[in-house]
Amino acid sequence: MNDKANKRNPVLLVHGINDTGAVFNKMARYLGKQGMVVCTLDLIPNNGSELLDNLAQQVADYVNMNFAPEQPLDIVGFSMGGIVSRYYIQRLGGIEKVKRFITISSPHRGTNIAYLTWLKGALQMQPNSDFLNDLNSDVEMLNKLNFTSIWTPYDLMILPAESSRISVGKEVILPVALHPCMLTDKRTFKVVAAALDEPINY
Repeated sequence: MNDKANKRNPVLLVHGINDTGAVFNKMARYLGKQGMVVCTLDLIPNNGSELLDNLAQQVADYVNMNFAPEQPLDIVGFSMGGIVSRYYIQRLGGIEKVKRFITISSPHRGTNIAYLTWLKGALQMQPNSDFLNDLNSDVEMLNKLNFTSIWTPYDLMILPAESSRISVGKEVILPVALHPCMLTDKRTFKVVAAALDEPINY
């Protein structure tokens, strides 16, 4: 067990809109019991008023400040946090550092909920936004790492729920009621832990 734990990468959990890192408390405890080193950060501001690319820079800064350059990393992003993490990976050099990447109920193809606001970060999560179209134009680069997308067909924040689908990696569909419940359901914990245990695809 100790040898396995020593070979594991630290796991960074990136929260969604109107959340903080505390939203992952139950998942972090679960993963910690599996012997994983888990970290969270608070994106500021968290309400969708900041551009997602600027929030992604906060992720990059956190990684650069807290991990040695040669330290590989795994990331779990929930909702908006998955999109922010994608920008870090695809546009800010994270592709060279991140080995396993898991998104949970992230609007990879946007959400109609984003039409209800004028906040500039939230606008970037509208279907067919320039921001998402840019990220999706070379989504195949995520095949360079272990990528898993987890989502629920009963999501009322990602509309339609199928917008969490993405054309690369592994897809896991869980019949979890409601968006926030994805971070408290033990089925999610088990899928995340299993994905973080998978051998790296080189």
